[in-house]
Amino acid sequence: MPSYCYFQGEIVPLENAKISVMTHALHYGTGLFEGIRGNWNAAHGQLYIFRLQDHMRRMKDGCKVLRLDIPFSADDLSRITVDVAKKCGFKEDIYLRPLAYKSSEALGVRLHDLKSDFLCFAIPWGRYIDTDSCRLAVSTWRRPDDNVFPPSVKATGLYINNALTKTEAIENGFDEGVMLAPDGHVAEGSGENLFLVEKGKLVTPATYSSILNGITRDTVIQLAKNELGLEVEERLVDRYELYTADECFLTGTAAHLTPVCEIDRRKLGDGGIGPITAKLKDLYFDAIKGNLPKYTGWCTPVY
Repeated sequence: MPSYCYFQGEIVPLENAKISVMTHALHYGTGLFEGIRGNWNAAHGQLYIFRLQDHMRRMKDGCKVLRLDIPFSADDLSRITVDVAKKCGFKEDIYLRPLAYKSSEALGVRLHDLKSDFLCFAIPWGRYIDTDSCRLAVSTWRRPDDNVFPPSVKATGLYINNALTKTEAIENGFDEGVMLAPDGHVAEGSGENLFLVEKGKLVTPATYSSILNGITRDTVIQLAKNELGLEVEERLVDRYELYTADECFLTGTAAHLTPVCEIDRRKLGDGGIGPITAKLKDLYFDAIKGNLPKYTGWCTPVY
């Protein structure tokens, strides 16, 4: 089935959405993106886009930082995204990629005196981390300090830090890497936030630990508190806690909720999926597919 892209003001076949080799964003990373999931519910005959408005509000906040002047509100961007998904007509899980970027065909390091543009496309996409329970390694690469670049802005150029981490982990025989913050505390994975289960409570690095303020992270925190009555601590996390925790899992739009069985070749628990992780995973997948009436406000139907 063909895919489509909103590009330069209209929805066109994806293969026709092309930019010049001189586009500023290509050379200097002057763009920002969101990753958004559309989750197919066969029983409902419906594709649900998860927390679409929250993603677009975060994109608009990032545009302020990168001085990307796109003439759309978060509601406008949400409508465009739904239109693209509807045009594609997929009846399977999809991934939506909105991108705001400096579109001027110009060289020179700057953010000023440049045109901005917005595009969005959809593709079918299954699991990002293709394993039921993954193996992590602490990366030699660290997250940048907030004064290097704000980690909650999903800037294209910043993701070279994540790419270095991911490739290092894969080439060393692991599924994913965990980066530390500049001060040595635990931050996040290359494309995911991280949670630990310690003595029946959830622990996750705080937003001041150089992490992305993840939307899936927030989803899991709400589900843990509201549905399981769990205590959630957002705080500084020491590296040794990675090895002594009872359970661990990763969260992210691409990765969903992925259990972790091992960190730096140290097995967590009995090496399987822990009981709290399993309950949260079931709740999360019910929520994103529109099966929890209490949270249907998170799900935007496409058809």
